[in-house]
Amino acid sequence: MTAEATKQANQQSLLSVSGMKKSYHSDKGEYVALEDISFDVQPGGFLCIVGPSGAGKTTLLRCLSGLHELSSGSALFQGRQITGPPTGLSMVFQDYNRSLMPWLNVEKNVQFPLMHKGIAKPEIRRRSREALESVGLQKFARSGIWQLSGGMQQRVAIARALAYQPSLLLMDEPFASVDAQTRAELEDLVRRIHLESGLTSVFVTHDIDEAVYLGDRVVVLSKPPTTVREIITVPLPRDRDQIRTKELTEFSHTRSHVLQTIHGL
Repeated sequence: MTAEATKQANQQSLLSVSGMKKSYHSDKGEYVALEDISFDVQPGGFLCIVGPSGAGKTTLLRCLSGLHELSSGSALFQGRQITGPPTGLSMVFQDYNRSLMPWLNVEKNVQFPLMHKGIAKPEIRRRSREALESVGLQKFARSGIWQLSGGMQQRVAIARALAYQPSLLLMDEPFASVDAQTRAELEDLVRRIHLESGLTSVFVTHDIDEAVYLGDRVVVLSKPPTTVREIITVPLPRDRDQIRTKELTEFSHTRSHVLQTIHGL
């Protein structure tokens, strides 16, 4: 691809990653976590990232969120290099217990990131109400965080991210700490929000079924020093169902393809 073609592709992408490297230095020398990572995410896309344990999936997401500085390469969000947490980006972490504030009720937790953004209080209340409605927690607005189940707490974390009205939502294995039934419900919740809002999402998971079920494309990472093994397009219908979708031949074939790619087969 020519330099001009690459520039045009980056301008069309909401998120564009090219040759990303992240390394750490210690007395033992340099440890390369991410060697050469390149992919892009178009507006409205849902990209899932999978890879073997220790592949640096969380490190990658932290680089995209501006929490880690790149060693080399580029990560562009809305055409601008990410050098710190950018405006227009929200992140949902795996450990909702640490990301939520137990001394605040549900509504105040959702409103908290908006309090110092110069947003009028009526607008903050409107956003938090709509976000809680979108995750089905409008009746629990005044409840304490400690009164909610793990799945409900993660819904609060998702609502808080949505209330920020981001252009890009990053999610770092957000359902890893809940039971299988709750996980399926949260997957369907995230998929529904994505379809209804058109919110661009990057979702890191260690669960291959989850990646195939949720994503439009799946980025498969290698073992460290990590590179991109393959970017796989998911050939599933836009509307998906936990039972019928997973019975499709396309689902099982794509799942096998991702698994084989992870293991280098």
